Amino acid sequence: MKSFTYERATSPAEAAKAASAKPGAKFIAGGTNLLDLMKLQIETPQHLIDVNGLKLDTIEATSEGGLRIGALVRNTDLASDARIKRDYGVLTRAIVAGASGQLRNRATTAGNLLQRTRCPYFYDTNMACNKRQPGSGCSALEGYSRQLGVVGVSDACIATNPSDMNFALRVLDATVETVPDTPAAPTR
Repeated sequence: MKSFTYERATSPAEAAKAASAKPGAKFIAGGTNLLDLMKLQIETPQHLIDVNGLKLDTIEATSEGGLRIGALVRNTDLASDARIKRDYGVLTRAIVAGASGQLRNRATTAGNLLQRTRCPYFYDTNMACNKRQPGSGCSALEGYSRQLGVVGVSDACIATNPSDMNFALRVLDATVETVPDTPAAPTR
């Protein structure tokens, strides 16, 4: 793993500002995917911004009758929430199907949604992968590709998004809010 600098953000705005000020910065919370990629030197961030201390770990009812899921809600907590199980069962099923209990205990909502699009060849640094190294080729095009993309692919890559949660939230017509790096209203 390559060396990097580290800081703990104290607010979402501070985290967004730090990320825009430091090229190559990455956010870290659960780290279930990022740390693996760093160990393989597929991801080599120069700076990590720890967002674990932010108060984004709640599931709140909205005035419109839905739920607002914080970016740092652990996947286990989201899947086991009584309201999610009762009203949004597809989300519970997607989370449980997508990872082991150990991973769900650390993984966060934001981390799950922001996983890099990839396929099994992405992790194998001996194989060509345009996602990992642009212009190197796509081993999946001629290799084993049973679980890879068939819609929205290109001659350069047939990887799919690995987040089961993404697809469940799309089916539920969910909205994602982001925090800009300058003071303003969240964007949707």
